[in-house]
Amino acid sequence: MSYRVAVRALCEFTAKVGDLDLRFTPSPTAQEGIAGHAQVTARRAEGYEREVPLQGQYGQLTVRGRADGYDPVRNRLEEIKTFRGGLERQPSNHRQLHWAQVKIYGWLLCQVRQLADVELALVYFDIVSHKETLFIERHTAQTLRSFFEIQCRAFIDWAEQELAHRAARDQMLVALRFPHADFRSGQRQLAEAVYKAACTGTTLMAQAPTGIGKTLGTLFPQLKAFPSQQLDKLFFLAAKTSGRQLALDALQTLQRNGAGSLRVLELIARDKACEHPDKACHGDSCPLAKGFYDRLPAARAAALQHCMLDQATLRDVALAHQVCPYYLSQELARWVDAVVGDYNYYFDLSALLYGLTLNNDWRVGVLVDEAHNLLERARGMYSAELDQRAFAALGSKAPQSLKRPLGRVQRCWNELHREQIAVYQVQPELPIKLIGALQQAVSAITDYLSEQPAGLDAELQRAYFDAMHFCRVAELFGEHSLFDVSLLPAAGRSKTKRSILCLRNVVPGPFLAPRLEQARSNVLFSATLNPRRFYADTLGLPAGSAWIEVESPFQSDQLRVCLAKDVSTRYQHRHASLGAVVELIAQQYCDHPGNYLAFFSSFDYLQQVTALLREQYPEVPFWEQTRGMQEAARSAFLDRFTEHSQGIGFAVLGGAFAEGIDLPGKRLIGAFIATLGLPQVNPVNEQFKQRLDQLFGRGMGYDYTYLYPGLQKVVQAAGRVIRTQSDEGVVHLIDDRFGRPQVRRLLPNWWTFTADSSN
Repeated sequence: MSYRVAVRALCEFTAKVGDLDLRFTPSPTAQEGIAGHAQVTARRAEGYEREVPLQGQYGQLTVRGRADGYDPVRNRLEEIKTFRGGLERQPSNHRQLHWAQVKIYGWLLCQVRQLADVELALVYFDIVSHKETLFIERHTAQTLRSFFEIQCRAFIDWAEQELAHRAARDQMLVALRFPHADFRSGQRQLAEAVYKAACTGTTLMAQAPTGIGKTLGTLFPQLKAFPSQQLDKLFFLAAKTSGRQLALDALQTLQRNGAGSLRVLELIARDKACEHPDKACHGDSCPLAKGFYDRLPAARAAALQHCMLDQATLRDVALAHQVCPYYLSQELARWVDAVVGDYNYYFDLSALLYGLTLNNDWRVGVLVDEAHNLLERARGMYSAELDQRAFAALGSKAPQSLKRPLGRVQRCWNELHREQIAVYQVQPELPIKLIGALQQAVSAITDYLSEQPAGLDAELQRAYFDAMHFCRVAELFGEHSLFDVSLLPAAGRSKTKRSILCLRNVVPGPFLAPRLEQARSNVLFSATLNPRRFYADTLGLPAGSAWIEVESPFQSDQLRVCLAKDVSTRYQHRHASLGAVVELIAQQYCDHPGNYLAFFSSFDYLQQVTALLREQYPEVPFWEQTRGMQEAARSAFLDRFTEHSQGIGFAVLGGAFAEGIDLPGKRLIGAFIATLGLPQVNPVNEQFKQRLDQLFGRGMGYDYTYLYPGLQKVVQAAGRVIRTQSDEGVVHLIDDRFGRPQVRRLLPNWWTFTADSSN
């Protein structure tokens, strides 16, 4: 059995030494890199070969990759690297890694074409000035072969260990049995659909009710498909910490019941993993970056002695070897079997897992938990915002070398306001001049950053990253996005206009589609993926994607759903609705005391209801969600729901308590939902509606912007009530529009409705 490794991965394993150093980053975007490579190769003479596929063997090791370019006339092999900033500031270990890559390619080329020697060139292309800098060396085939074999020997023990691990892993997964005596109702149906999708290379949308064990019901069959489908990795992507923890718990259950050697890694955000948030990510500032790559081999080997690399375990290993926990986790993603992390690790602009999948040609299975959240999360990934006030405030604080580029940004920004008529206005074209000024400012700050061991002032750093992200998103602008300018109120006596610029993604499908297509199979699962077409359109699901609606294990007599047909919670009717809403809540509580959740469209509406409830029914106990609630306060809110407590928790629909919480049995016996959850009608949402009408057909804009997202929140909130097959409860839907047929069709089909909510 051969072990396949990409040239880049081989060199990163064997030739990376010294400090972790991010001062010569951020590197150009993928789009900038592609454009830079194209520009360099377009300058080459006729006969120049681009993207040359190469492969070689050393024992059980197969090394392969694509060299950037080869000029047969000059007998020159080129490795092209795009960059921004001053090349003289590039850390020496970066250059060393690049030479290692081109030398490996050099031997593979000499071997396949029987060359006695070859000229090797590192071509550094400045994406700002468009200038090339070349470093050239000539090597004999024998010298390059020796270098190749040294790198392979340094890797071969690890490769043999990985081959042995994979063989044992696959043998273990063939024998793996479901860890419980039987599947829950609906869980087997889900598991069979996931297994079929994994074996046929299909994207599956699975709508499955809460309480059937979706996490284990997707992980188990996906892992069972590993051996037959020769899968390399499983990525479990969650929207929230609670989803990650459920996945880790399920994987640990599988490890205890037959999958003991399965390597599992939890990825967390850098700000949560950082041990020295006051220091910059390089050896002159952070002690955990100093000599990082020198200590990495021992840390990596020690880490893989643990099959469950959750946050705590990883931190212990990292600190024992004095390396950064965050960057250790990034390195370990290459060597584990299953990765549990946030959506952004596969779907974001610069997603780690997607990049590794491409570079290493992995066969991966992707599980997307609570996939109804992916639309809004992905919109955020491919959107960008700049506040002019933040940039204007930098003028007096910025170092002298940055004042000029930041001043040009302000001048170009102010020019946008000349044609601005309304306070909020969508512009038909991007501000090319301003984007150019932002790019120059980013380049200047990058140069400055490379000379400052302590890093940047916090405000300047924030502006730097915001500008960089804005420029990157601007490169991707198209009909799937909007560019708008919002004028801000004048400050004090100043007549100077200031504004906020937004690149708003409306449909993330064009960005998500390549990531979904790259995976061997994808499973997007949630209790609310209805209607199917809405999510397929907006998330860019491949043609031929499968759909399953898992049968509910719950019976209609477990949940009484009451419609308040005579109450309107529309904004203009809210004050008039207060008395009826309070009476309904109090009557239900007095008739059947216990724990309830009451959901409202806003904090203002919630507070008006609780004020009247306190006045008219002081004997009814309740507690409230507040704005900006911290984690400790959220925990205290949930801790009040016990098997023996009684009271009503008031919360905002779509907030922290509307999904992802589990209050089975007597901890929650009912919910009141006094809203359809429709997003606010405002200029931004109206622009979304117009664009979605254009993209998907007249009339779809309203459904896609308002109706479907709103009802999804309602169903999620109502799903808090029935969590097990022994639970019983009631849900009050408080708004006359819940009685409309087009709304009822979007609610779970196992619900039965009571027309008069006072019964």
